[in-house]
Parts: sequence; structure tokens; C-alpha cells
Amino acid sequence: MSKAELEDHVGVREDSQEGTESPQNYVGSSKLVSRPHLPIWRVVTSLVLLFLNYFLAQYDKFILSYFQTEVLTSLKLSQASYGILSGYATGIVYALLALPAAYIADYTEARVWVLTISAIWWSLCAIFQGLSHNFWQILLARIGMGIGQAPVEALSVSLISDLMGKEYVFFGESILYVGVYIGEAVSGQIAVAFAKTKTPWNTALVAIGIVGVIVAVFIRLLVREPPRQTSIITSHYPDHLGEHLPAVSTRTKLAYARSDISATISYLLRMRSFWLLVLSASFRQLSGNVFGYYMPTYLSTLYPSKTELLSRYGIIVGTVGSVAVLLGGLLTSAFWRRTKMLPLYLVGVGGMISAVFVLLMLFSLQISGNDQTAGVRVLYGTMSAAYMTAELWLGAINSLIILLLPPRYKTFALSIWDMIQVLVYASGPEIIGLALRNVDTASAAYLEGIKICLAVIIPVGYWLAGIGFFLSMPLVKRDLAGDFVVGSLSKRRKTGFTSIGTVLGVIVIVLFVVSIVYKD
Repeated sequence: MSKAELEDHVGVREDSQEGTESPQNYVGSSKLVSRPHLPIWRVVTSLVLLFLNYFLAQYDKFILSYFQTEVLTSLKLSQASYGILSGYATGIVYALLALPAAYIADYTEARVWVLTISAIWWSLCAIFQGLSHNFWQILLARIGMGIGQAPVEALSVSLISDLMGKEYVFFGESILYVGVYIGEAVSGQIAVAFAKTKTPWNTALVAIGIVGVIVAVFIRLLVREPPRQTSIITSHYPDHLGEHLPAVSTRTKLAYARSDISATISYLLRMRSFWLLVLSASFRQLSGNVFGYYMPTYLSTLYPSKTELLSRYGIIVGTVGSVAVLLGGLLTSAFWRRTKMLPLYLVGVGGMISAVFVLLMLFSLQISGNDQTAGVRVLYGTMSAAYMTAELWLGAINSLIILLLPPRYKTFALSIWDMIQVLVYASGPEIIGLALRNVDTASAAYLEGIKICLAVIIPVGYWLAGIGFFLSMPLVKRDLAGDFVVGSLSKRRKTGFTSIGTVLGVIVIVLFVVSIVYKD
């Protein structure tokens, strides 16, 4: 295959002038453009619908978190069973099913269609969760929901990256991730309202599913597939990536598919920074996942006399978290031309500082001399500081990653990024569930055990992530030059990546099997 043919196939064509990008880059039949030519109303409408869909897709996690006690009681679940539902029950299928769904979306250039079908599927599974009466029913419903939710984040991030110019994509992606914090805020208010009216927890899941189907229909009607933009890496794929393929005239669609997958994986394996970045982000998400699933119940148990706690908890998360993630996107957009490293500083420094405030949250009652009134004041203050420092990162870091990826298959590549993170961070609830499987959830020992788990896992995860992001900065700078795509992949790198993947796979399988065995 000639270089020109390969570049056409993978979606890259180099201008004759060195160091510049051609304004007529092609991805299959679609042009790569530096800025989308779309009406502002369509951009805004698309952002709103993608935000709503992502918000709803995150929402079930908050229902399990805020209604943990009710879920355990009504379905007669153990802590190990809860760990399965909040960990690998959706995590494994989420991680694995994201890959083919994202690949199909890229290969067929039908990201909106795939997102619509996924949204309808997970919405129906959310309804089935609300109708469940035992562990196995809700487990199967959550597995089905994980299949539908698997490509949502990667598809949404990919679409937004093409809806907005490079300088503004950070803010656009940050709007998407506001859904995480709004979900917490709404969940807090629903938890309080449900408690007052004695409404069962599963009513919320049924409502989520119904609204999700409606949003999916509007996505299909109003969101259009945008033209793909170029990445921030200017180097292109070398000839040798396609030398093993048959001639273009005889190549089948299956051969094209294999070559696309091979080229994308090879691209990621060659990147110097990708693997350190994804492991760092995984530890950061591990802390956040444990925080989200266990912190609300822990705090409401710690302060039993403060009936308004969950409501105020949700308000703090919703307002401070939203402000923080939008601020991170705005700062990155504002300083993008000066430095490409700002997202890494925001994540690294912010998480390390936040770890201190998380510890103060956990020990707020002891700090206040066991005075609950004084304790909640300390709690609200330190919690606001924790979210303000920690949550600057999501929109900024994911925007940086999507801009580093090859445009033609950036959804597929981003799903690999998401898959690795999910397999790591879903282990948190599994570990806690196993550690406390024989402890009565109403006992003081359980409260103390949860506190220890949170005090260890969250700060350690934040600090490991911060160190990893700092170490990745020189590697990111080298990757921005784009020279990593040149040359063959060394045997040492192949062996290293295979070893890491094998270890991660073994850990996931062992944890999941042990959780199933000790679920009762």
C-alpha cells in the first residue's frame, strides 16, 4: 500500500509544506476541519441533550449511594452483594462493551445513532432495576444497563470535541461533566423528599428510565453528526502500519476493520504518556468512586440528628462541583495557547490538596469534640474545599486526551482509555464489600470500618494520581511532537503492556469471583 493510500485510510493527509496541516484532511468520506461550521443553536442544543443523557446515565449510581440502607433492606442484600452491584456488576461489561460500541460508531460514522440506541437500552434496564425483587434480578438489570451505558461517555466526549473549536473544547467537555455533580445535588433532594413521604427507592429508577427514553428520542431528532476535527498531534502514520495488508482494490471490509483496530492500538502503545496518564486517572477515579458510593451513607450515619445533612451534602456537591469543573475548563481554554500542561497541574495539585480536606471531613465529629452542631459546620466547610480543589479536572483532562487521539478513531481510542479506568476504579466497592462482609451495617464497628476504608483509599488514590500526572508531563510534551508514531514497536514495550494487562485482568477476575462466592 502506498503512503497516500494509507493516509487516506486512517484519516490523515500531510500538506507538502513541512509542519503544517492541510485544510483538506480526510477521514473516510468525512473532512477533518479546524473548526466546525455549525449554527450556534445546534451546538447549544446538542450540548444540552448530551449533558442530559450523560447526567441520567450517571444517576443510578447516586440512587444506590443515597438509598444504600433501603436497597440492602428491601432486597435482603449483604455488603458483599452491594459491592458487586456498585463495582464489577456494571464495571466489567461497561469496560468491555464500550470497545465494540465505540468502534462501530467510528467505523460507520454513526455516533449519534449508536448513542441513541445505547440510551434507550440503558433506560429500559434502569426501569427493570426499579422492578427488581432480589439480588439476581437487579444484578442482571445492572449488567444490562452497563452494556447500554458503556459507550455513552466516549461518544459524548467525541461528539463535543467536534462541535467546538480546540480552544473551547475544554469548556464544552466541562459542561458535559457538570452532570456528575448535578446528579449528586438532585439525588440529595430526592433522598430527603422520599424519606419524608416514605416513597420507595425504586420509584426513582423507574422515573430515570422513562426520562432517559424521552431524551434518547430527542437526541436522534436534533443532534447531527458533526465533521471531525484534526488532533493536536501533527505527525502522521508511517507506511509500515499497512504493509501487511492486501492491496486496496481487493481489501474487504473486514480487512479494513482489522487494520483500523490495529492502527489505533498501535498508536496508543507508541504514545509515551498514554499509559502513565490512564493509570493516574484510574487511581483518581478509584478515589472518586469510593467517595460517591460510601460517603453519603457514612456521613448520615455519623450525624443521625442532622436530618437535613443529605440535602445539604447534595447542594454542596452540585454547586461547588459544577463551579469547579467549569472553572477547570475555562482556565484551560484561557491558557491553552500558553501551556498544554495546565490540565495536568489542575489534576495533580488539586487532588493532593483535596486529600487533606477529605480527611478533615471524615474526622469532623472528633475534631469538634463530638458536638454534632459544630461538627457539621466543619464538615460543610471542608467538603466545599475538597470539591473545589479536586473537581477541576474532568473536563480538562478528558479534553486533552481526546485532542491527542487520532481523529478517525478517537471514540474507539477513548473507550480504551475509559475501559482501563473502569476496571481499576470498580475494584473499590468490591474491596470494601469484601472487607466488611461480616460486619452488621447498623453497628459501630461498621461505621469505624467504613471510615478507615475511606480515610485510606481516597487520599492514597489522590496522591498516586497526582504523582503520576506530574511524572507524565515531560512525556506529554514529547508526544505533542508526534514523533512517537515513527519506528517499530519494541519487544520490551509489547512485553510490558502485555504484563500489565495480564495482571489487571487477573485482579479483576479474582475480585469478581471472590465477591460472588461471599455475596451472602
